[in-house]
Amino acid sequence: MTDLDAFITGLPKAELHLHIEGSLEPELMFALARRNGIALPYADVEAVRAAYAFSNLQDFLDIYYAGAAVLLTRQDFHDLAMAYFDRAAADGVVHAEIMFDPQTHTARGVPFSEVIEGLLSAIAEAQARHGLTACLIMSFLRHLSEADAFATLEEAGPWLDRIAAVGLDSSELGHPPEKFARVFAAARERGLKCVAHAGEEGPPAYVTGALDALHVDRIDHGNRALEDEALVRRLVDLGMTLTVCPLSNLKLCVVDSLDQHPIDRMLKAGLRATINSDDPAYFGGYVADNYRAVAKARGLSRGDLAQAARNSLTGSFLPGEAIAALCARLDAFVDAA
Repeated sequence: MTDLDAFITGLPKAELHLHIEGSLEPELMFALARRNGIALPYADVEAVRAAYAFSNLQDFLDIYYAGAAVLLTRQDFHDLAMAYFDRAAADGVVHAEIMFDPQTHTARGVPFSEVIEGLLSAIAEAQARHGLTACLIMSFLRHLSEADAFATLEEAGPWLDRIAAVGLDSSELGHPPEKFARVFAAARERGLKCVAHAGEEGPPAYVTGALDALHVDRIDHGNRALEDEALVRRLVDLGMTLTVCPLSNLKLCVVDSLDQHPIDRMLKAGLRATINSDDPAYFGGYVADNYRAVAKARGLSRGDLAQAARNSLTGSFLPGEAIAALCARLDAFVDAA
């Protein structure tokens, strides 16, 4: 491990853009398929990995939803989340805000309770095992209807005190944020924070829509905001956190190569950009891998990397005193490095 690798791994950081279903590694996919008696459309682990050649977001989503079919019981969701938390802790993650897609599972007849209770038990175990804190973001699938999102919000009622925020993911193009304005308003009335994918494949107008129609607290991705100088200034003035996912952007052809990735432009512009892994089992790397990849491709300095880590802490939904304590821990690490 090089000095820079050790610095990246040691940085106390939060992960703010992680789809827990997207951390399903092929080995665990096959193990859960065996446990649940499910036949997969792949001969072996190597065949699954060979299928991870995506040309766009929809190509990825097709295999993502197929893989999720092996998740049936709360033990499955617990095991999935613990596998992620073990990797995250090894990468220096001190806090994770993980997205889950209940509609992916309830549509298959899996009870909402099985999904969330498995995730909550893993969060408790991760804190006990690693001292890592975590919270849940319940994402609505934007290719489904507003009515379906409302039904999911209602189904989540008994657990809303254990859900930090609602989000918006899945197919972006053709499903603008405005489609979900009313359900996001209902979520805010129930005391939930709001985040939304915007400006990944969708245009800068989708970022504006997430701000104006959904009144989000964070923007997931946000790359294409850079095409609109006035929007960049607005995001800077708002102090809006962007949860950027470099290896995801590469794998889904949002950028042609990491040499063209805008993370350094974002940081230099004063945007509160963070570095995250999105769907790491499918995109070839967990959070420290993403830090290393853009550090190499874009020549990020230790100061840049520390700023991204700081942005992840200050952009989290932790209480102010917890954020201050983690920032002090980050400062101490950087000073000693």
